Amino acid sequence: MRVFANPVGGGSLWFDNLATADGTPVAYDPQARAFLPMPPFCANRDVIGCNWIAPEKGAFCRSCAMTALAPDPSIPDAIPNWAQTEAAKRWVLDNLGRWHWFRPEDPGAPPVFHLLAEGPTPVPMGHAEGVVTISVAEVDPVLVATRREALEEPYRTMMGHMRHEIAHMLWWRLSLRDDFLDAFRGMFGDERINYPAALQYHYENGPPAQWRQHYLTAYASAHPHEDWAETAAHLLHLTDITDSFVATGLSSPQIPHAGWDPYSEPDPERLIHVATGLTVGVNHVNRAMGLPDLYPFVLSDHARHKLAFVHNWLRRGAQGL
Repeated sequence: MRVFANPVGGGSLWFDNLATADGTPVAYDPQARAFLPMPPFCANRDVIGCNWIAPEKGAFCRSCAMTALAPDPSIPDAIPNWAQTEAAKRWVLDNLGRWHWFRPEDPGAPPVFHLLAEGPTPVPMGHAEGVVTISVAEVDPVLVATRREALEEPYRTMMGHMRHEIAHMLWWRLSLRDDFLDAFRGMFGDERINYPAALQYHYENGPPAQWRQHYLTAYASAHPHEDWAETAAHLLHLTDITDSFVATGLSSPQIPHAGWDPYSEPDPERLIHVATGLTVGVNHVNRAMGLPDLYPFVLSDHARHKLAFVHNWLRRGAQGL
């Protein structure tokens, strides 16, 4: 994620800022990719702290307008959990906007979000024909830690959920193209195999013994749809880690040159090489504070090929290139 200029003075602004250091209210314009010091602000600004610009007074911003179902406010912690969930959604949508997804120039349908609070039973997260369902309870640190341990996942965050479920929606968008499915099946396998049966088998038997040689995560081995979603999410992780590293002015021998933009990089191998080199270093820094690795994954050759495949399609798919 970029670091932004202050429109009314010196210093910088971060993506989630609602005001400058001196208290001047500002909001983010996702079309201009810049902060502005003037309304109209999103109608959800005072409700959940949304810091995006709206098209007119009293309207929702581009991101909030994609939320068709919001959490039941009578459920405990629903509103603060929703606020954090929407913040993660805005971040991921802006990332994808760097490749023109879900912006005005994108000729395809944007995602529709159902963001639901959990009552007595968990909310099943997923995607179906453009609708992305997310449990806002997944921002609760205790719940996340419990599920991470139960499912043996090294990484589980709302940002990860957003990237994974939106990746399913991106697959659905790309599958409408005549030239995508054959290429996808050649790389990931035939997604027409029985999805519920494949997931049931995975949960009952676990991943294949040699899954690390072919997949990024154990869950990716369950079905070609999950392999795609996990791989696409990881491509977004790695690209954003690299972009954020560059944006904050940090330097590394891996960075090709001054002013290099990871989202404009046409060579997926180069991007993946730079990103993985940076994650090794940042993982080491995290260990200095006794924290988990920022990116606790090892990329096999097969995983790198899949990441490159996803990179090529996501960079050109939004505008049908």
